[in-house]
Amino acid sequence: MKRYIAVEGPIGVGKTTLTRRLAADLQANLLLEAPDDNPFLKGFYDDPHRYAFQVQLCFLLQRAGQIDGLRQSDLFAQPVTVADFFFDKDPLFAQMTLAASDYRLYRELFNRLAWAAPAPDVIVYLHASTDVLVQRVRQRGRDSEQSLEAAYLDQVAARYRALFADYAHPHVVVVDAEALDLVGDSVAYQAVRDAIDGPPGRWHLPG
Repeated sequence: MKRYIAVEGPIGVGKTTLTRRLAADLQANLLLEAPDDNPFLKGFYDDPHRYAFQVQLCFLLQRAGQIDGLRQSDLFAQPVTVADFFFDKDPLFAQMTLAASDYRLYRELFNRLAWAAPAPDVIVYLHASTDVLVQRVRQRGRDSEQSLEAAYLDQVAARYRALFADYAHPHVVVVDAEALDLVGDSVAYQAVRDAIDGPPGRWHLPG
């Protein structure tokens, strides 16, 4: 049984929406990132150089606190947990935003916090074009994100593509969230469910 499912992808791709739907269907524990709880995020989007280290460190500690509840004993006590992040992706943003000296300090902290992080049984990676990401970010209207530029979202999406191009995990479901409507199309959503429930491997949807 898949006890820990992580949904990942760039900003605006729809990972939280899918995570909520999966958790509801599976009657699972829901674990969501909380960007609004990061007091430096709005400052970072407005002035990345000034707030990069603060925002990254805050997210790192926040995610570390969240996965404290996902140690192996807790996973067996909870039938299923569905999260809209997994811990190994945290350095993706740090590499992109931090100066070299700050990144070295960040990486030391990350390594100390990551050693006992549980690995998801399945990772669902959503991707879409930058134009779609920009459109969805604008539509959802979060105040902290309104200064995000297409160039930044394009860079984030490229980092995710590089991460999952050769990410060593036994069960990864790669979903084109632009081609598949995971909100309004029940057939597309069921295809994701089938890939999650299916045997380990690297799945691509649509196939």
